[in-house]
Amino acid sequence: MALWDKLTSRGNIEDRRGQTAAIGGGLGVVGIVASLLYSFLSGTPIDVNQILTQLQAVQPAQQNLTIKDFEGADNYEVFASTVLGSTTDVWRNVFEQNGTTYPEPRLVLFRAATTSGCGIATSDVGPHYCPADQTIYIDETFFIELQQRFKAQGGDVAEAYVIAHEVGHHVQRELGTMDKVQQSGNSNLSSINLELQADCFAGIWANSVAGLGIFQPGEINEAIDAASAVGDDRIQQSVQGQINPETWTHGSSEQRVKWFTTGFDTGDPQACNTFS
Repeated sequence: MALWDKLTSRGNIEDRRGQTAAIGGGLGVVGIVASLLYSFLSGTPIDVNQILTQLQAVQPAQQNLTIKDFEGADNYEVFASTVLGSTTDVWRNVFEQNGTTYPEPRLVLFRAATTSGCGIATSDVGPHYCPADQTIYIDETFFIELQQRFKAQGGDVAEAYVIAHEVGHHVQRELGTMDKVQQSGNSNLSSINLELQADCFAGIWANSVAGLGIFQPGEINEAIDAASAVGDDRIQQSVQGQINPETWTHGSSEQRVKWFTTGFDTGDPQACNTFS
């Protein structure tokens, strides 16, 4: 396990685990699409109608855990807050060097489903960033799926990489990159470049905390393995049994590892120009 106790900063965490989501008929398709666009595992086409059906099937009675089960800050909440706080340290410094202010994102922990500025967040969507409310949504049980279904190595550094990747999308929002991509028509290539840049930004975070002696020998490989596990080609092979590059939205395993490694090796945001 990485030496997270060496980090003192804490991020803005809201723990909704144990709360029931108000799933109703007022959910807009636009909100669903926005949420899916920034989902971590949207490497294959997703049927919005199917998602809506799944959401409508979520009932409060299905929640086995209550708010009381998550009273106080448990180990995962402390971990997530620590990682988020360390990303804020990194990006606040970068923004200040460029004469601007970095607004800290929020991270919501939830189980099953919860409301978001993009409509709804569900476990099926996976960890994702909603630009409308500048918030990252994570159901930590996703990491079990990552290991069991997509054969990722797992580990706390892998989970930290996922948080840092989603923070990368927040950075893109603040830099205006996300708006440019949306205005360009959200082509698959633009979406891929956005995701690969977020991987590179995650690598920059990893470079920063590695310099503080947070990672023990070999632990960075957990993040590299996670980046590989969520490549479009690997996901499609697992889910569909075949690979179709024309439908990629996040990039191949090789590309994701390449750009995370670029950020980690250089520590330089200028090296993360995936759009060039």
